[in-house]
Amino acid sequence: MLLACAAASGTYLLYTSLAFGWRGFGAARAETGRRRGSPGWVSSSGASLRDWLSHAGLADVPLREIAAAVAGAAVACGLGGLVVFGAPLPAAALAVAGAVWPIATWRNRRRAHRAAAQEAWPHIIEEIRLLTAAVGRSVPQALFEAGRRAPEPLRPAFEAAQREWVLSTDFERTIAVLKARLADPTADAACETLLVAYDVGGGDLDGRLEALVRDRLIDVQGRKDAVAKQAGVRFARRFVLLVPCGMALAGMSIGTGRDAYRTSLGQLLVVLGIAMVALCWLWAGLLLRLPDEERVFQ
Repeated sequence: MLLACAAASGTYLLYTSLAFGWRGFGAARAETGRRRGSPGWVSSSGASLRDWLSHAGLADVPLREIAAAVAGAAVACGLGGLVVFGAPLPAAALAVAGAVWPIATWRNRRRAHRAAAQEAWPHIIEEIRLLTAAVGRSVPQALFEAGRRAPEPLRPAFEAAQREWVLSTDFERTIAVLKARLADPTADAACETLLVAYDVGGGDLDGRLEALVRDRLIDVQGRKDAVAKQAGVRFARRFVLLVPCGMALAGMSIGTGRDAYRTSLGQLLVVLGIAMVALCWLWAGLLLRLPDEERVFQ
């Protein structure tokens, strides 16, 4: 096992060095000649895929790297299942389950980014309102100043929008870049409000931003209350996932349990158990999912 792990590590380092230009032991992505935020394979996909990648922090990641991560997780889980169960069918089932793990991790990252954006946007909009009304900043200046104090996951989008503004001084294109990078319904509403105020002018910007802040605060508080009520159920969902694993390991350590897993019936029952646990996990996740707002100003 040690020799196999060493050989696999060396193969990984050689392949990633030649194929991706990575250096060292970490998964560092090489820069490409494409424009940031618009890799070629994303441009042919739908807006929903671009939104998902933006929220997950993968808008600039090539498809081959995502495929490599999925394949690596599948191989690792398959080898682990082969070592534990000593049978090919359970190892294949665990490999399929392991291939889903990176996608689930990116989905969790997407949800965390979206929750952080939903909590941050009322404060960002309020700061823009104060900068435009009390301090006298122009709409673009207020937007960029508020963006510099935004949470870390949102700052790259504001920096990209500011670069677009410096290069083109076209506020409509700047807003388009910001909306594409953020891919958030609240950001769409705030950006469209600012764009109309910049193009048309008028003295009602303060009132409209104040109303938008109140609406966003109500939405954020409602979602927080819903998540708090689901806390116990979410903990139980994670805890129940460990029970079948513990029962399987206990069965292997008793008498001839390990040999029973190698029989045809034993392999079939293990695969059936893995499939049932995965289906119940996905079903519970669907029941616990809060509704997402739809983007209307894409």
